[in-house]
Amino acid sequence: MYDNICKYIAENFKDDLATWLLGSPIKLTELSPTELSNEPIRADSLILLQSEDLVLHTEFQTDADEDMPFRMLDYRVRVYRRFPRKQMRQVVIYLRRTASQLINENSFRLEKTYHEFEVIRLWEQPTDRFMTVPGLLPFAVLSQTNDPTMVLTQVAQAVEAITDQQLQRNIAAASAILAGIVLRKDVISRILRSEIMRESVIYQEILQEGEARGEAKGKAEGKAETTRKLALNLLRIGMSLEQIAQVTELSLEQVQALQREI
Repeated sequence: MYDNICKYIAENFKDDLATWLLGSPIKLTELSPTELSNEPIRADSLILLQSEDLVLHTEFQTDADEDMPFRMLDYRVRVYRRFPRKQMRQVVIYLRRTASQLINENSFRLEKTYHEFEVIRLWEQPTDRFMTVPGLLPFAVLSQTNDPTMVLTQVAQAVEAITDQQLQRNIAAASAILAGIVLRKDVISRILRSEIMRESVIYQEILQEGEARGEAKGKAEGKAETTRKLALNLLRIGMSLEQIAQVTELSLEQVQALQREI
C-alpha cells in the first residue's frame, strides 16, 4: 500500500518530484513500462517519467529487496534499447528504517558487467526538504527527525493552508497513510482531520479497492460454503470419497475431514 501511495504522489506531483530529485522542476511526462518491452515488467512501485533528454526511474520501497540491483540494471537496459540517446537517472527510495544492509546496495556486478544507481533513505533526509512544496509534504514525517509527531503537526498546518480543496484532501490522505509507518493510528487521527481525508481521491480509491477485495472474498467464501454443503450431502447419501472429491474438486483429505464431522 505504501509503495502505491508514493507512486500516486510521484505521478500526480511530477514537478515536485523533479525539484527534489533533479534539482529543478523539469517538465516530465509518464512513460508506460509497456513501451519498454513486451515481456512482463514489475510495475507496482515503478515510476518512469521522461523529458526530451532524460528518463527518471524511481522506485519507492517500504522494505529491503535483494533483487533491486539487478532490477535497476534490467530497467536501464530496457530504456537504452528504447531511447539510446536519453540520459537516465535511477533512484531507489526506502521509506522505513531497517537494519538490513541491502538498503545500502547501489550497484550490480556480474563478472565484467557493472551498473550503479542512487539510493535515498528517507530517514536520513532533512525534514525541511519536504516542507516547501505540497507534493512532498507526505514524506516529511519519514524524514530525519526524532519527533515525527511534531513533524506531522507541522504537515497538518501546511495542509490547512492549501486553498485548493481537492489538493488539500489528497495531500492529507497521503500524509496520513505514510505516517502509519512511524506513528500509531490514534496519533495520526488526532492530528489530521479525518473528514478531509475521507473526501480525497486517494481515500476513495483505497475504499473501493477494499470493497472489491471484500466482494471477491465474499464470493470465494460463498463458493467454498456451497461446495462444503454439497460434499456433506453426497457423504450422507453414501457416495464414495473418491467420487465426491472428483465432483466437488476437493482433495481427498478435505472430503475425509468432512466425513469425520458427520
